[in-house]
Amino acid sequence: MTIEPRTVVEPGFGTLEIFPLDPAEETLHRLFTDLFRDHWNSFMFGPFIQGAVFEIKAPNAPERISLNNGYLTVDFGPWYFHLCIGEYKGSAQNPIEPEVAQQRRTACAEFYRRLNPDGSAGSWGIRLFNGKGEQQITIFLPSPFYSDEMKRLETPDWSRLALWDDLRRRYLSLGPDPKDRSANTSSHG
Repeated sequence: MTIEPRTVVEPGFGTLEIFPLDPAEETLHRLFTDLFRDHWNSFMFGPFIQGAVFEIKAPNAPERISLNNGYLTVDFGPWYFHLCIGEYKGSAQNPIEPEVAQQRRTACAEFYRRLNPDGSAGSWGIRLFNGKGEQQITIFLPSPFYSDEMKRLETPDWSRLALWDDLRRRYLSLGPDPKDRSANTSSHG
């Protein structure tokens, strides 16, 4: 099965090629465990919505990554975050309405690459959206145009696409794409 990306234009974000990912709880649990256990220091993450972008760098490896009652928890010690990626039922004392549970749960997961005006790839990431279509989180993957400290590199470092290539291979069954290495710059936005 070949995954064909769809192209969308999002106001304030630009042109994206979207590669859909199965939003099943087990797939997302495995993906986020892989990312935060093995690559926690190589990417930034947070919501990316109109009017707010959080580009958070993990302070350390997580002390705990767990899944309970549909919620993934990534715990860094002094702080943590939760994502509803599976079936949430509430508690015996406080069960949740099925409609609310459906709104909370990840309904759409996708890999994306942002395209420059010339059609070359300029940034790469992963996004999750809940059942209401609201963004839950964006993972901003390493860019060949910027260092880990977000300093612009004089020449692209294509080795920084290794995580993107590995995730595409493991989760989408896609190999490296020359399009990812065709740009001379990234139009960040």
